[in-house]
Amino acid sequence: MEFITHSPEETEKVGQVLGKILTPGTVLAYTGDLGAGKTAFTRGLARGLGATEQVTSPTYTIVNEYLSGRMPLFHFDMYRLTSREDLWDIGWEDYLERGGVCAVEWSENVADALDGAIRIHIQKTGEETRRIIIEGGEALADISL
Repeated sequence: MEFITHSPEETEKVGQVLGKILTPGTVLAYTGDLGAGKTAFTRGLARGLGATEQVTSPTYTIVNEYLSGRMPLFHFDMYRLTSREDLWDIGWEDYLERGGVCAVEWSENVADALDGAIRIHIQKTGEETRRIIIEGGEALADISL
């Protein structure tokens, strides 16, 4: 699935539509350059899950938890991690067992631990234009804006 957005609000809208149909235990593996819109996408995702907290980048905390929605959202930033072992050291399996959605920025750093994840690639194609490619997850075939 591919979407072209022309503003951060449109990028959030794609995330919001996705958030409305996700099920507990879903893992989303993001790739995209710095400033591509991964956190904007996650703001929409959180809104789609019904979360009311302000969504911020987890760059310095590694994971932010949003617990007010219909299921928890765990927003990870793996930029500073370098291996699957680092992921296990932060308690990854505990997050998986909590029945929420795990959204993982810089997933390429721990790709070998994310088998079965829905892949989301966000590419900056202009000042505010983004190309969002979503791969995996059969239930996602019905997404439409």
